[in-house]
Amino acid sequence: MVDDNELNRLRDIAAPAPDADAKARALQAALRAYDMEEKTLPGAQGSVSGLRLTERAQRLWSEIMQKKLFATPAIAGLVALPIAGYATIYMLGESKFGGPEFGGDKITETLADKPTTVKPPVVAEADKQKKADADSESRDTGEALVAPTSPPKAESTAVGGLTQQDVLSRNAPEPQPSSELALNGDASSAAPSADGGARVGRMPGTVAEPKLMAQQPAAAPADQMLPQEENRDRVENFKTNPVHAALEDPVSTFSIDVDTASYSFIRRSLKEGFIPQADTVRVEEMVNYFPYDWKGPDSASTPFNSTVSVMPTPWNEHTRLMHVAIKGFDVKPAEQPRANLVFLIDVSGSMNEQDKLPLLQSAFRLLVNKLRPDDTVSIVTYAGDAGTVLEPTKASEKDKILAAIDNLTSGGSTAGEAGIKEAYRLAQKSFVKDGINRVMLATDGDFNVGQTDDDDLKRLIEKERKTGVFLSVFGFGRDNLNDQMMQTIAQNGNGTAAYIDTLAEAEKVLVEDASSTLFTIAKDVKIQVEFNPNKVSEYRLIGYETRALNREDFNNDRVDAGEIGSGHSVTAIYEITPKGSGGEQIDQLRYGQASVNNGGVANADEYAFVKIRYKLPNEDTSKLITRPVTSANEVASFDQASTDQRFSVAVAAFGQKLRDEDATAKFGYDKIMQIATAARGADPFGYRSEFLSLVRLASALGGNR
Repeated sequence: MVDDNELNRLRDIAAPAPDADAKARALQAALRAYDMEEKTLPGAQGSVSGLRLTERAQRLWSEIMQKKLFATPAIAGLVALPIAGYATIYMLGESKFGGPEFGGDKITETLADKPTTVKPPVVAEADKQKKADADSESRDTGEALVAPTSPPKAESTAVGGLTQQDVLSRNAPEPQPSSELALNGDASSAAPSADGGARVGRMPGTVAEPKLMAQQPAAAPADQMLPQEENRDRVENFKTNPVHAALEDPVSTFSIDVDTASYSFIRRSLKEGFIPQADTVRVEEMVNYFPYDWKGPDSASTPFNSTVSVMPTPWNEHTRLMHVAIKGFDVKPAEQPRANLVFLIDVSGSMNEQDKLPLLQSAFRLLVNKLRPDDTVSIVTYAGDAGTVLEPTKASEKDKILAAIDNLTSGGSTAGEAGIKEAYRLAQKSFVKDGINRVMLATDGDFNVGQTDDDDLKRLIEKERKTGVFLSVFGFGRDNLNDQMMQTIAQNGNGTAAYIDTLAEAEKVLVEDASSTLFTIAKDVKIQVEFNPNKVSEYRLIGYETRALNREDFNNDRVDAGEIGSGHSVTAIYEITPKGSGGEQIDQLRYGQASVNNGGVANADEYAFVKIRYKLPNEDTSKLITRPVTSANEVASFDQASTDQRFSVAVAAFGQKLRDEDATAKFGYDKIMQIATAARGADPFGYRSEFLSLVRLASALGGNR
């Protein structure tokens, strides 16, 4: 309650002589505005519904208004000084103000923040003041005055008989429970001070900070586990290739695979702190991720050359590795034909993540900068419905192409089928005879509208590839990646599949490896190996599980297989068990065991016979390359193998280790590190150094098993 003695003391103090008429008019206007607001003002926006001033505050204000404030304008100003200060502090402790976060008035500055003298205020109507922007009013008209974010000082300068505190207290928002005052929910922010007010803080250096007047949702307890999002990545399940007895099943047939998506996906998994799922590990894609200096063909008339070596196995002293390396002819950039590219870009709602559409846009910008002026680019997007963003445009109009890429936005479901059809239509529209005609599909693989069955998509792609337009797939993001679909359409579209998780990977795929990614030198490449049971007891192919073919498929030109691009390196590794080595895993037959007798034929001492069948890009009839594997291909010790051969074996061992295969169960990550470190060799782009870091991560995450 108010001390009458204090009021009497204040009443006797001499006051300055203000303009009585001006003060009277201002005071009456303020009182009328206050009375009107008391009757009509609704609850502050964003505050708790129904809360009003407490009875204590109402009695306080009633007594203030009745305590001789009308004796003289000068006395009124002095009397209101300490009382208004107390009332303001009290309301700050008992209220929650509606800041911008709650739809209230925008608070931009306060009188308490201003060091200069304040001009006499003119109080406007309540409704007008609530709707107006406080910042612009304070600069333009001086009409808007708002509650300070900290208690005003008692010695504030009186202006025309009314103190700053007088005006502030009359225009203060309605008080709310003090427990909700602080934005951060910290009880100390609203703790009562010694004088009954509230301690209120404000970030230093801020002029207009509504933070203390807004309610902040309570933070979750530190020990509360957030629910794990379901991993919706879709990958093809497959079993590791088994060991075959050469006597019973001497022939192995498979399609080559130059995709690299698996390695990129594994890298991301390890860098995010977990061992990848076994089915995401395709060992051949890991091995073929790296560039190797295999010997290539001497001329373009032969699209590739093969090199075969037989060396000891580092993880099994009883077996050997038969290492088959293929190198494609590297077409010089000046000799490459014109390119007709269609960017088929998924802009569905699932692409609305930083590692999806924004990364995709940056990646394709890199590719556009790599193209020659006479190359052609078209852009098709799909999300619910397919649409043409850019008709066939020469790469010389680079700014136009880049602007179309930059303006892409995500939203909607995924009409992948419609997008593919439209992309093929544009590719045919600007088809380049004897050139590069390719659709480049960029997606997270979420085809949920149209032909969603992989077999239906396969038939659609197979039909279109006969027109001479190939298709490559680039995957982005995770937790929604349809890797199985990507592999299906890439394999059947005479293209490749890559997974882009960083801009550095985009540069590798679309810039450094642009020639091999875009320019196909041979298609439907198949490998068939026949092992000699007289020299080899058992064998197993490391990787290529998803590329296995039937024996009869090798000579069937209607059966699709993988493609080799300009300068591509392809590696296949067999683990073989020489006859009589003691490393056999399959028991010999008890009944009717076959005998091997070549009657002194010259090839009786061969390990195997390797056959490679391929087609030129514009032909439908395959060609055949053969070569025997003899003792002349043997390497005496593993250390005598070339640097590239040893490094590729280290990568193969790592892939098997990640799949937890029996063959490498006792071969630790530390031994893989030793081989890879010694065989790192020339590493201009740092790919092999990065591999070493991944082995260390896997070792730490897997307990160095």
